[in-house]
Amino acid sequence: MKAAVFHSPGKITCDTVDDPTIQDDHDIILKVTSTAICGSDLHMYSGGIPQARPMVMGHEFMGIVEETGKNITHLKPGDRVVVPFPVACGSCFFCQHDLPTACEHSNPDYYGPEGGIFTDKGGALFGYTDLYGGYNGGQAQYVRVPYAHFGPRKVPENLTDEQVLFLTDIFPTGYTGVMWGELKGGETVAIFGAGPVGSMAAKSAVLYNAKKIIVVDTLQYRLDRIKMLTGCETILWEDAENVIGQIRDMTGGRGADVCIEAVGFEPERSFIDKAKAVLNFEKGSVKVLEACMSAVRRGGIVSVLGVYPVNYDNFKLGQIFDKGITIKAGQCNVHPIIDQLMSYVQNGQVTLDDIITHRLPLEAVDKGYEIFDKKEDGCVKVVLDPWKRTDF
Repeated sequence: MKAAVFHSPGKITCDTVDDPTIQDDHDIILKVTSTAICGSDLHMYSGGIPQARPMVMGHEFMGIVEETGKNITHLKPGDRVVVPFPVACGSCFFCQHDLPTACEHSNPDYYGPEGGIFTDKGGALFGYTDLYGGYNGGQAQYVRVPYAHFGPRKVPENLTDEQVLFLTDIFPTGYTGVMWGELKGGETVAIFGAGPVGSMAAKSAVLYNAKKIIVVDTLQYRLDRIKMLTGCETILWEDAENVIGQIRDMTGGRGADVCIEAVGFEPERSFIDKAKAVLNFEKGSVKVLEACMSAVRRGGIVSVLGVYPVNYDNFKLGQIFDKGITIKAGQCNVHPIIDQLMSYVQNGQVTLDDIITHRLPLEAVDKGYEIFDKKEDGCVKVVLDPWKRTDF
């Protein structure tokens, strides 16, 4: 089969690899009909998240059941399903407490209670390094889906792939950022990052009846797109001080009720910022998170959706304490909320596929990663077709 294979930072190519096989009675083999490139994939692409051996990429995918293990009774060949990005068993303590990203069984080689970049990780993720389970991902023509009794959800016949594809990750993730904000309606939500996750957070804030939605980004074209889709207000990031000042001006001097960090540890940085990170033995920067903590009001909530894999020195604990900020962070627990989110899509309460800017054959995956990483050609979201041949 054809699959997008990570070889080294900056090198992801469409290769011919062995077809997956059933390895456990709770597995299914899925024929992938749609898959996408996620911002988290770029952390592997850049080398920010380490991976030594080649592996098939991708944790946003859906498709048609091809084969089932003998213990799978609710699915049959021909069923069309969408698959949450965490790999979770459904039976351990954490899965039973709606925390499948902390699954105790799916990542046995690296799982542990401490938490860190190289050891004591949480549960597994599809196509996201050996540290997160080493499972091949779904940027491929076929993929093995373990624990298929727990994860995959059938897709209503009246919905297209593109209408539901983002239930895999970015819509639940954006929604989680707003859900963590405990909105009652009428609040001001500031979202840092107008990429796919930030865009979904803005759509989710609309569902939660936020009074004012402010989206911040370094690229005007991304701000223009999300403003067109949601009617939000926008701020072009020039520097943190300017952004924080504008948010306070827009909120009577208090700051936003909720700030959502949808950027992560690899924002656009100056040479000086990069040099500081090297001197401090740190990866990337926490400057966007720090801006969120300044822009949120006293007693407000900061939701951290962007990836932060390492520790950082000079973290502003004193500011958090003095302002009484609540910080919620982590991988999105898709399984407990995916059915509710599916109903939003089916009822027409939210549209997900309008953020797609590029549709490419899987064979052009190298081009897809390049334009997504460099933010070329107005790119916001790339969807890949595993079965379409290249026409260029």
